[in-house]
Amino acid sequence: MNTVQMLLTIGAVVLATATTRFLPFLIFPASRPVPAYIRYLGKVLPYAVIGMLVVYCFKNVTVTKAPFGLPEWIGAAVVAGLHLWKKNMLLSIGAGTIIYMLMVQLVF
Repeated sequence: MNTVQMLLTIGAVVLATATTRFLPFLIFPASRPVPAYIRYLGKVLPYAVIGMLVVYCFKNVTVTKAPFGLPEWIGAAVVAGLHLWKKNMLLSIGAGTIIYMLMVQLVF
C-alpha cells in the first residue's frame, strides 16, 4: 500500500466513524421526541447483542477434548458472577475477557 492509498484509507475510516457518531443527532434532534420504535430498540438491542456474543463465544468449544471448554466456562462464570454482584456490564465483560485470556495464555 503506497502513501496515497494509506491516506485515502485513513480518510475513509475517519469519515465513516464521524458519520456514525453524528448521524443520530442529525436524524433525531433534541427538539423532537424520539420515535417509540427507536426507544424500543434501545431497550432490547443490548440484550440481543449479549446473546449473540454468548453464541459466538461458545460456537467452537469442544467439550470432548481437553481443556473441555474450561477457559470459556470460567470466563463466562466470571462475567455472570461479576454482573450479578456489581451490575456493571463494562466491568463484567472486561474482567471475564482478561480472565479468559490469562487462562488460555498461562494455564491451558
